[in-house]
Amino acid sequence: MYRIIHSEEVHGIEVDAETRCAHWHSELDIIAIRFKCCGRWYPCFDCHADLADHEPEVWPKDRFSEEAILCGSCGYQLAIAEYHVCDSTCPKCRRKFNPGCANHLQMYFDV
Repeated sequence: MYRIIHSEEVHGIEVDAETRCAHWHSELDIIAIRFKCCGRWYPCFDCHADLADHEPEVWPKDRFSEEAILCGSCGYQLAIAEYHVCDSTCPKCRRKFNPGCANHLQMYFDV
C-alpha cells in the first residue's frame, strides 16, 4: 500500500496526505523516512515492519548527507544531518514535527 505525496511513493498503513499512518497520526506526525535498506519512504518503523519483506537497516554516519526525511506538509527533503539539527521544524515551511521522534532515532540512524 502506498500513497503519492509530493511526487514520492510513501508506503504504509492508512497513509494520509501528510504522511500520517495508522501507527502515528497526531497533528505533528508529518514526516516519512527513506529506509536505507530499500530506498522506499515509510511513515514509520512499524509500517516498514508490516509491509516490507526484509529487515530494516540503519543509515550509517558517513551517509548523513543524504536526503532521507520527507516533510509531509511541503515535500521538502531533509538530509539526515539537517534533520538532526532542525529542532523538530521543517526548514522550508516551518511546520512542527513530532519531537518524540527523537526517542526512536536509533531505529533509523547510526547514533
